[in-house]
Amino acid sequence: MSENSQRNGPDSGSGDGRGKSSLNKRGGGDPGTRGRTTIADGVVEKIAGMAARDVVGVHAMGSGLSRTFGAVRDRVPGGGKSVTRGVKAEVGESQAALDLEIVVDYGVAISNVARDVRENVVSAVERMTGLEVVEVNIAVSDVKLPDEDDDDDDEGQQRVQ
Repeated sequence: MSENSQRNGPDSGSGDGRGKSSLNKRGGGDPGTRGRTTIADGVVEKIAGMAARDVVGVHAMGSGLSRTFGAVRDRVPGGGKSVTRGVKAEVGESQAALDLEIVVDYGVAISNVARDVRENVVSAVERMTGLEVVEVNIAVSDVKLPDEDDDDDDEGQQRVQ
């Protein structure tokens, strides 16, 4: 028998039979480590979507088609804005990988915006979930020109008052 198992055996403790060993028999160790926590892909997608939108130079998330469908969904009562638009996550037990599709504002340095998005997304996801972010792939699908109408604008939405 090893020295460790002798110390933690049923006869160890305060001598009255109610020592640490009886606590170990019930649960075994720190209560914070009992059980497993799983994090859904959608949770990571929401965190990443919010973090990406916080970066200056990111005009919108998603491709033109997904933004169009999103704009329609946003106008439906109860539809709400989709935070996960343009974000796809793959979540494992301890790691996550993300694909983001963004639209940048005209005039910004795309490489700088992409770097800032990566840093912000990695920081937010790792801080909030404890998962290691192994990669953040960014696809820039469009550039928002100053004179273009926005798909997500509320202008013209209310026709009758």
